[in-house]
Amino acid sequence: MAMQVPTNTDSEQGMNIKSVQDFVTSYNKLTETCFVDCINEFTTREVKPKEETCAFNCMEKYLKMNQRMSQRFEEFQMLTNENVLAAQKKLAEGRKS
Repeated sequence: MAMQVPTNTDSEQGMNIKSVQDFVTSYNKLTETCFVDCINEFTTREVKPKEETCAFNCMEKYLKMNQRMSQRFEEFQMLTNENVLAAQKKLAEGRKS
């Protein structure tokens, strides 16, 4: 049986690598932010309930904020694309006259 070689193009692999890098960057930022904000007791190995609650709330807020920003960016991109299409249509109509 012949071995199958993946057919990913360089651009697809580049996009996959970029996605992983973006995820890792976001994860690291979330971890650093919530750790700095919530963990302040280093005299014991156990995570205190207050720290755990704080970290969970921090993570939830960060993820909701990230999701909301993504939605707003998508809305902005759609508006921008609509404006570009409208401008192109106006230019095309102007050339016909």
